[in-house]
Amino acid sequence: MKKSRLVFILLVCVGILFVVSACRTPAGRTTGEVVDDATITTKVKAKIFKDETVSGFAISVETFDGEVTLTGAVDSEKAKTRAEELARSTHGVRKVNNLIKIK
Repeated sequence: MKKSRLVFILLVCVGILFVVSACRTPAGRTTGEVVDDATITTKVKAKIFKDETVSGFAISVETFDGEVTLTGAVDSEKAKTRAEELARSTHGVRKVNNLIKIK
């Protein structure tokens, strides 16, 4: 009795694992990939907020498949370049699209 119940529970767990691992977004990405991008976005945004050269509120950060896109407006070329440097130095970033405009 106990053995058959254990086998049943094991099979249910394997089935759940299979279903969850097969889940993909409409863009064909796994849940893990989406979470990775959200983590990258959070890390980049945190670096921008901490930096004195860049105004964190003026810059939007979006990440898709490790590619970070920066948008918004800053006061100087120095701030624009610094935001890109901060994004590039973040673990997991494969490419940075710097679309920040200078006011």
